[in-house]
Amino acid sequence: MRRGPAKLEKKNLKAFLQTLMERYDLFGPVRLAEGVSVYKRIDDPQEVDLSSANPQKPLKEVFFAQSEVMFRYEKAGRKTEVRSTEEVERERIVLGARPCDIAAVLLLDQVFSGKDYTDVYYAKKREKTTLIGLACNRPLSTCFCASMGGGPFVRRGSDLFWIDLGEAYLVEFLTEKGEALSQNTLLEKADASEIDLAKALEQRASEKATSSLSIEGIEKRLDEMVESPFWDRVQEKCIGCRVCTYLCPTCHCFDIVDEASRGQGQRVRNWDSCLSPLYSLETSGHNPRPTTRERTRQRLMHKFNYFPKNFGSVACVGCGRCIIYCPAHFDIRKTLEEILVP
Repeated sequence: MRRGPAKLEKKNLKAFLQTLMERYDLFGPVRLAEGVSVYKRIDDPQEVDLSSANPQKPLKEVFFAQSEVMFRYEKAGRKTEVRSTEEVERERIVLGARPCDIAAVLLLDQVFSGKDYTDVYYAKKREKTTLIGLACNRPLSTCFCASMGGGPFVRRGSDLFWIDLGEAYLVEFLTEKGEALSQNTLLEKADASEIDLAKALEQRASEKATSSLSIEGIEKRLDEMVESPFWDRVQEKCIGCRVCTYLCPTCHCFDIVDEASRGQGQRVRNWDSCLSPLYSLETSGHNPRPTTRERTRQRLMHKFNYFPKNFGSVACVGCGRCIIYCPAHFDIRKTLEEILVP
């Protein structure tokens, strides 16, 4: 039988995290000295910042690194020794992931751990990881998760789910992985008033995040718009900086390079972007997406047409990062509205 909700007093948070770090590699949201917020491995519980909204860099980096060595090799006489980096030694915990970032990981699961093939570098990290979701009590104006089938209190994909009650966190145990953490002595039984407060916070946040954008029929609509002059106008604002794809929690394009010197080297996988002029450049010199028009179209077609056809859902979770951090103020919500209203 699964344990009922518990609570963790905020004054005990650092001690709780310290107990986790004794058995797990702990990852959580951290604000770096440069002002950028990221999910990173925690060396000191003092680093963890659960007070702000989503980190700028998405949760995907914990499983699909921005730059990742896949294997190293070295020549020894006539033989070449290859050492893979796919193994994950310790169990891992991700703390404080918002529902939209967890929803994005579930989408990436279909890409990297699908029924047709498995990416071992992603899959082994994922298998070893327990996800602690954190509810969004105060969704931002740029959040549109409800329009993408999510919500600020959606628990799907979380092993544990935390709700900020002010002086404490309500802790819900959702899976066997989550239940494994339920015996921590710093967790106390939640009383009825705390459970009622959590329900009230959920109601308030859900009302604020009510969907105002319906994407029903967008896949079919895009099928009819491949050669539309609409793309000539939409691309005018895009400056091709690619920040929207790098900060997107579901974008997963990558490039692979070999770095070698004097009989040894390594193969490295790096994030790439369909908005890059070089991304689709062929060896012949031909580029099927030679201008920003084709590349902007590709980004939106992939998320709302190709991905749904392949995996049954749109490749967007409504986190709003592309809206917040676009230097040209490109708002994907307005573009989707234009697509859906002929």
